[in-house]
Amino acid sequence: MDFNMKKLASDAGIFFTRAVQFTEEKFGQAEKTELDAHFENLLARADSTKNWTERILRQTEVLLQPNPSARVEEFLYEKLDRKVPSRVTNGELLAQYMAEAASELGPSTPYGKTLIKVSEAEKRLGAAERDFIHTASLSFLTPLRNFLEGDWKTISKERRLLQNRRLDLDACKARLKKAKAAEAKATTVPDFQETRPRNYILSASASALWNDEVDKAEQELRVAQTEFDRQAEVTRLLLEGISSTHVNHLRCLHEFVKSQTTYYAQCYRHMLDLQKQLGRCGWTQVSEAPYLPDPISRHLRGHHRACLPTPEQHLTYHHCGHHACGTYWGCLGPSRRGSPLPGGGGSPSQWDSKGPGALRLRGS
Repeated sequence: MDFNMKKLASDAGIFFTRAVQFTEEKFGQAEKTELDAHFENLLARADSTKNWTERILRQTEVLLQPNPSARVEEFLYEKLDRKVPSRVTNGELLAQYMAEAASELGPSTPYGKTLIKVSEAEKRLGAAERDFIHTASLSFLTPLRNFLEGDWKTISKERRLLQNRRLDLDACKARLKKAKAAEAKATTVPDFQETRPRNYILSASASALWNDEVDKAEQELRVAQTEFDRQAEVTRLLLEGISSTHVNHLRCLHEFVKSQTTYYAQCYRHMLDLQKQLGRCGWTQVSEAPYLPDPISRHLRGHHRACLPTPEQHLTYHHCGHHACGTYWGCLGPSRRGSPLPGGGGSPSQWDSKGPGALRLRGS
């Protein structure tokens, strides 16, 4: 218990000395030992590597898993050292919905058959996406995360220790400077007088006392300088290891590009196969058929007029459905303007109706 109290008091004294030195440096009242330019460049490069690695890691995680809730869940599983549960990809979920829709709407119909074909392709796309996420996580995300959680923590710890050694060194320099100033002052102005009683041992003068203090401060300075130099060398070696980190990250980046290339090549191959299957079944002709819009309903105050289609509408004929009065006017699209409507000859201006679906010549 006595040893622990002494150690605690010693640590508290060291902490207080460092705090005083740090505060005086901030206010410009104390000198600070500067590191060499090469060392500063190593520190700047290490900080840049750490910052950009964090950004690349976070954005790659967003690319692989856009859902933020899922990313938080995976992060918690990793912190708890538990296996992340398997998650269905969006492509696999879409394939499931399409297969269920085909089963309910009729798997023998052209639409149902197409849904089944597309669902199978989407399922293969989802499986390819799952493989890509797994490969990219192992070959790219894991090395980046290991650097941030391993090497960078070691570098940060040694840098903090170097900072403490520098504060101790500068504090010893300040203490030695004050001791030398006091010694010089005591040499010119004696601290003791010969009128004191002879039975007290006062043979040591003030200059001798401060000389001992100077010797003690110089010894502490030599020890602090040695510890600072040793710690600076350790930190320098770790910072120079950032070059090896760049080489490792470069290799991982090549692996990431390779896995991404494989993934997109698989997606292209699956979609190309799907397009060929639809082409052999003749279902691609549906996309080439003219667009037939739904009937257009317009309400005009006080009167009703023929609904004229725009040039972009590909329709043969339609009617405006004003159900309030039951009047329906027929018209033709641009491709058949002026040709007869179904049920008889005449132009669009000659046709009207008295009820839904009954077309007749106006005036007939």
